[in-house]
Amino acid sequence: MNLAPLDTTTANAFDNAYYTNLLSNKGLLHSDQVLFNNGSTDNTVRNFASNAAAFSSAFTTAMVKMGNI
Repeated sequence: MNLAPLDTTTANAFDNAYYTNLLSNKGLLHSDQVLFNNGSTDNTVRNFASNAAAFSSAFTTAMVKMGNI
C-alpha cells in the first residue's frame, strides 16, 4: 500500500487534527499548508483547529451536499 495519512498525528481517527497540524506548519502536502498562509482561509483553519464540533458540522453539511449531486 502506497498511501500516506494526511494527518500523521491521529492517522487512525477522524478528527480536526489536520487543521491543528496546519497551524503548526506540519501540513503533509504543500497544497494543504497554503490553506494557512496569511490568506483568506486562515480564519477557517483556526476555527476548525480550535472547534472540533464546527469541523464536524461543516464536514457533515458538505457530505450531504455532495451526496445530493
